[in-house]
Amino acid sequence: MLNKRQQNKISTPGYFIKRLRDNKFAVVRVFQKYGDHDPRRWTVLVDPSGASIFITCYSNKNFNNDIMFEFNDGGNLFVKNFSLTTESIEVVIQHLIRRNVQTIDKNNAYYAERNLISK
Repeated sequence: MLNKRQQNKISTPGYFIKRLRDNKFAVVRVFQKYGDHDPRRWTVLVDPSGASIFITCYSNKNFNNDIMFEFNDGGNLFVKNFSLTTESIEVVIQHLIRRNVQTIDKNNAYYAERNLISK
């Protein structure tokens, strides 16, 4: 069980997804029921019809009481298993923008019908 200091918003999938969607990224929740002894907490998919980047949140992966994100897209935009330790969603967003991960537009029927965009 994480203590109050470790329960920051970036480590919760709902907050993470909302903030990415607020910044016009298409995000799909993939999984959030990893085993108790597994350092993975949840996984989301960003830009599913384009770059298809899986972002997995880890807690205490290296026993440092830290939150880490691993980006996997087959080595296309990110080096394989790129890891980022941060407590700021803005840092995550900047990494996506710098690598030209596509954002969506509300007129895109693919995203609109799948509810992947914020209203």
